[in-house]
Amino acid sequence: MKRALVTGGSGGIGAAICRRLAADGHHVIVHANRSRAKAEALVAEIVAAGGSGEAVAFDVSERAATAAALETLLEGGPIQIVVNNAGIHADAVFPGMSAEQWHSVIDVSLHGFFNVTQPLSLPMIRTRWGRIINISSVAAIAGNRGQVNYSAAKGALHAATKSLALEVASRGITVNAVAPGVIATEMSDAAFDTETIKKIVPMQRAGRPEEVADLVAFLASDQAGYISGQIISINGAMI
Repeated sequence: MKRALVTGGSGGIGAAICRRLAADGHHVIVHANRSRAKAEALVAEIVAAGGSGEAVAFDVSERAATAAALETLLEGGPIQIVVNNAGIHADAVFPGMSAEQWHSVIDVSLHGFFNVTQPLSLPMIRTRWGRIINISSVAAIAGNRGQVNYSAAKGALHAATKSLALEVASRGITVNAVAPGVIATEMSDAAFDTETIKKIVPMQRAGRPEEVADLVAFLASDQAGYISGQIISINGAMI
């Protein structure tokens, strides 16, 4: 049984990924920042369905806190599947964007990737099998008004994905990014109404979190062992 860590695992897309990885037989570590109760409820659901999991809470943007939490987790063995899903929005048009809005988004999406993945990389390398999957966004590919900070963070994550894939390819580890478009979660429901979705998405509907989870699960499987360094879009033909 491989151990999988899903950051932001208590959110809409993250929870779907956790459920799917657990259904595939992995021990899933459900991460939350301030919503530990939601992570624990999800773990209880997973266990009730016959799966294996545990909850953990820390702020991925805080390097020391993240390192301490990961050190404790590694006492149970290497983590061979890492899904970097934690991310936040702080939207504003660029002339009106505050330094706090800029740095907070970069800190979670980009620095959080480093803070989580770097300490786990050497233990993963020693097993000569691993999957690192970074959850990005269509905004990193096409841009989006009011999201210069978010697009910058996710765009940098794309470049990091490709570079890290080259470094660990000979060790049996793949590194890929998944870039969703409009996905039906609480966050997107507040931002897009049905008519807007029909206008911007050629398939005229929002994607389901389970559809993103299916793609992540495939990338985490043995069948995807020759796919690495890729940015894979899932956006209903938006681009």
